Amino acid sequence: MFGAHLGEALWLATLGCGFTWLLTTAGSAVVFFLRSDKELTHHIFLGFAAGVMIAASMWSLLEPSIQQAEEMGQVPWVPAAGGFLLGVAFLIVLDSLLPHLHPDSDEPEGIKTSWKRTTLLVSAVTLHNIPEGMSVGLLFAMAAQAPTGQREGFLGMAFALAIGIGLQNFPEGAAVSLPLAREGMSRTRAFIMGSLSGIVEPIFGIAVVLASGWIQPFMPWMLSFAAGAMIYVVVEELIPEAHLGEHSNIGTLGVIAGFVIMMVLDVALG
Repeated sequence: MFGAHLGEALWLATLGCGFTWLLTTAGSAVVFFLRSDKELTHHIFLGFAAGVMIAASMWSLLEPSIQQAEEMGQVPWVPAAGGFLLGVAFLIVLDSLLPHLHPDSDEPEGIKTSWKRTTLLVSAVTLHNIPEGMSVGLLFAMAAQAPTGQREGFLGMAFALAIGIGLQNFPEGAAVSLPLAREGMSRTRAFIMGSLSGIVEPIFGIAVVLASGWIQPFMPWMLSFAAGAMIYVVVEELIPEAHLGEHSNIGTLGVIAGFVIMMVLDVALG
């Protein structure tokens, strides 16, 4: 049944994930217009991204996970909670193994490596773009598999998630390219590296669609898996970094703004 809709699902996932990558690229282009990244702006960006990801995890991933589990005759909370915890575990393992460096830190995380500081900075953002790409791909795959009466609702959620992720990717792109320029990298190269930090989103989004025919029975688990991975990023990285230094309340307001915008998008389009 899914094979007949695979081409459409791939096209929609490519469109949605391509949009999120385009917004990352557009955000990276800020490096050509700003001479430095202001701490206040950085806090707003991080907080906004956190708010979007929290709302997306709840309405775009966990709620459909529970709904899908009920329709399959499963105990709803089992895949919701189990997949969520697996997503957290997955990001903990990646966080422990993949060498990366946060902009406000001097100590790299992950296994020891000879990678340059600039490469480690890009790796930090690339790490949490993985669950974002998976989330968009999963929802488009669900839309392709859904019965006719439910298809529009899933498509609405998928587009809402793509728009929300894209909106938070714009400041995220700037949060990569500006620190790289500050580290001494040329603006052109900083822009390219910022753009490439988001390329994992279409890669993982399309990969999930291609695999969705085989993982369809585990779709509730996969949705909550993506939610757990996103929440881990929010709690481990985004919110703490949004509240570093002075003006920490602006980071809180960023979280609230991102949450409300993503919630409105999901309810309006879903």
